[in-house]
Amino acid sequence: MKIKKIIVLSGLVLSFVVLTSFKMVFNPSASLENEILQKGFIIYATYDGHESYGYNFVTKGKDNEEYTLTFQKVDANVLKTFDLNSDALLKTKFKITFDKDIKMTKDADGYEDENEENTITALEKV
Repeated sequence: MKIKKIIVLSGLVLSFVVLTSFKMVFNPSASLENEILQKGFIIYATYDGHESYGYNFVTKGKDNEEYTLTFQKVDANVLKTFDLNSDALLKTKFKITFDKDIKMTKDADGYEDENEENTITALEKV
């Protein structure tokens, strides 16, 4: 009976020591961000102009509905060939090759936020 009490007490003490030895460290300088870079998407769309937040193109989806795609960045070589900052290319149809950069971040409350940035890497008039 005495041995049984010693074994149970030893198990409880060991459990207490093991469970209280874990330490959770929060490092606020550590990055709470994940990034996914997807390259080489191709789409056919019509140029709809430039706004402060990016370059807009309109395309039709499989459901025949029109969708606006916004590209936040354009490769410098593309801008040398096509002046997307002027109105001269409005309503021009293009074959667009682009990269998609998706950044997943967590706010202070632990909620995930997805930010998508599209970059045009090549343009061809259609």
